[in-house]
Amino acid sequence: MFGEILSYIYSGTLHVSMDKVQPLYQAADLLQLDYVRDTCCSYIAMNVESSTCVNLFKFADVYSVDIVRKACLQAIARHFIEFSCSEEFCSLSVNQLLEIISHDELGITEETAVWEAVVRWVEHSREDRLQRLPSILPHIHFNLLTSADKNSILEHPLVRAVPGSSKAIRSLAKKTSNLKKRSGMETVEMALLFSESRDEMLWIDPEKGKYIRCHNDIHPITGAVTSDNDIYILGLETYDLRKKYALFKYNHAENKWERKSSLRWYDPDTDDDLFEFLIDVDGQLFYLIVTFSMIELKKYNQHTNTWHNCSTPQHDEWFEWCVAVSCNRRIYLFTHAVFTQTEVLSYNPRADQWCRKPKSDHILDFQNAVAMGTKIFCTDSDFEQTIVYDTKTNKWFRLPGWLKSPLSTNKEIEHITLFALQNKLHAVVDHSINSSSDGLIRVQQVFLYDRYEGIWKELSVLPEGPWAVYHPMVPVAHMCLPYLNARSHATHTQVTAITEGT
Repeated sequence: MFGEILSYIYSGTLHVSMDKVQPLYQAADLLQLDYVRDTCCSYIAMNVESSTCVNLFKFADVYSVDIVRKACLQAIARHFIEFSCSEEFCSLSVNQLLEIISHDELGITEETAVWEAVVRWVEHSREDRLQRLPSILPHIHFNLLTSADKNSILEHPLVRAVPGSSKAIRSLAKKTSNLKKRSGMETVEMALLFSESRDEMLWIDPEKGKYIRCHNDIHPITGAVTSDNDIYILGLETYDLRKKYALFKYNHAENKWERKSSLRWYDPDTDDDLFEFLIDVDGQLFYLIVTFSMIELKKYNQHTNTWHNCSTPQHDEWFEWCVAVSCNRRIYLFTHAVFTQTEVLSYNPRADQWCRKPKSDHILDFQNAVAMGTKIFCTDSDFEQTIVYDTKTNKWFRLPGWLKSPLSTNKEIEHITLFALQNKLHAVVDHSINSSSDGLIRVQQVFLYDRYEGIWKELSVLPEGPWAVYHPMVPVAHMCLPYLNARSHATHTQVTAITEGT
């Protein structure tokens, strides 16, 4: 590490990576090199993830690095259920435990998860930790527990083993009546749309008729949501100079986009169409570029904030349209041309390998696709049929049902975007409807596929936009409503559907 520091002293350049950053910080702290130390702190805070947050939290605790502690606490709180079942959780000191379970932003839906985590922590070293239970109990939000849950805790062997604990719990249940809900209790899964012309984005929960407008300062091209609920958007670095892209990550707490990295924009040949996809596979981001003449795949390394080339498949067949989607821990790429079979390519990130799947006899003018479980749902540009690809069997089948809506007779459809929300298949359809009073009007409407009746059902018309649905992208994430509502500039409830002739 001293070699790295000497290199910095002589060259003014500092090379930082996750495998070296902690010892580099320690050396800088010893030598009182503030710039190196601050650079290490910022780098660590930027690269905290679920697999490293506990180790980094302990590191930050030892060196009192507040910026890293805050980032680690946010990551631990977000993944509290998973984290509380790990061996690392049981290795926490009592003070570290208290700081975590006191956090209002725990990603839990029930307060019983905190009590169960405390039980695991105590029982990991019962003889040493049982006496700590009375000091831990005040950090549980007893006002969020049901009467049955409280009675169950009162009867728990750990509580009965510590004299006075039952009385303390009854007292705490009264004193904690004003404690806030955890953020996970106020989190709802929502989909995101961007405005075509204004600096706005719209969070939607169409089945409940809830729409929240927020300010937006990026120009999106494609996006993805990771398994860690991180929202990434690949957008233009500048709006009028389409030469370079930037990767943006959404800050949930502050409701804003943070720039992460730059990426060269691929400039296709004059006769070459460009299709771009940002795809998440097991928390790993990929950028897929497809043209008539080439396929290029890049993988994002968030530790080094760089992109790396992946293997590419042989690509020699002309096509008209393509869609790509992440499903079953792989990337699936579908290409098609008029009156030809649909070509299916699959990419395995663990082996960095592409393979071709059996072609489909279904001739489908793909508009876009979305994955649910191990199946991929595709629709055509007229919204007349929905085809399903089963990634386990590599077979296709038609989704039952015909669209029972004004669109059954009205073919003025511009764009369709599928998305999966709350484990249900949805579609945003941009189309035109004949109105007796206003003539032909543009309508952007949400539909829900009813799997039991086998039909598409109308939900509602989107609030005034227009909203960009021509990109094959509707990010879906778990959103904390207090954060959104605090920074929104308009909230809408149900917008009535419009039918022909009204």
